[in-house]
Amino acid sequence: MTRAAGIAVASLVLVPAAAGTSMGRPSIALTASPARVTLLGSGRATVQLSNRGSRPVVVDVVRAGFALDLRGRPKIVSEGRARAADRWLTILPRRLVVRSRGSAPLTITAKLPRRVEPGDHDALVVLTTRPQLAGGVAIRMRLGVRVVVRAPGAIVRRLDLRELRVRRPGRLRVLELLVVNRGNVTESLRRSRVELTLRQPGHGQSRVRSATRELRPGTRGIVQFVYRGRLRGGVTADVAVALERGAVSRRSYRLRL
Repeated sequence: MTRAAGIAVASLVLVPAAAGTSMGRPSIALTASPARVTLLGSGRATVQLSNRGSRPVVVDVVRAGFALDLRGRPKIVSEGRARAADRWLTILPRRLVVRSRGSAPLTITAKLPRRVEPGDHDALVVLTTRPQLAGGVAIRMRLGVRVVVRAPGAIVRRLDLRELRVRRPGRLRVLELLVVNRGNVTESLRRSRVELTLRQPGHGQSRVRSATRELRPGTRGIVQFVYRGRLRGGVTADVAVALERGAVSRRSYRLRL
């Protein structure tokens, strides 16, 4: 708590966000574009910060480690983990003022070390505004700009499909597929690339699309399918995940809905 008021801190978001009053222009409305930066080896990119709020904001900028939890939610992690790029980044300026209805540039530079594994390495640029009073509460916002640095070398794409389970939250039936990324690049598991087909003798078949998520190299994650169809009891579930250049990972499961 501060001397005058409590501090409300917005949780980390990887998209443009705003905070403040619900009517009229908010006091804080900071956006970052682009929200994701990809660098091919050593290189430089510019991120534009824009403030559509009613007051100028002071923004502190730091680099951090980045990860996705088992269900694909982003989180800040400590430095020094595998396939991290945060130590390769130089960010300027480290503190800046963005006036109301104004914008300011942020420069991100990556310099690869002499020896580095091929493929994707990532980091997070964390933007935190200084607290501002709004309705008696000091509010500050925190945004994350994801940085992916692709090191040169052979690209490996490999997904291992593990167990498939049924979860029943309320009346829904959610099928959860555990996937392991054995490759060295981040895989974007879009709805168009992941397909689950449920088959039951005498009742035909039903196709289910997944929720979209990303899977970092060397990590595992859950891909979810929400099933609202009529099949019940024992079924065969065929899963197909399409990779680039025509490769497909497939596996069949027996389970009960």
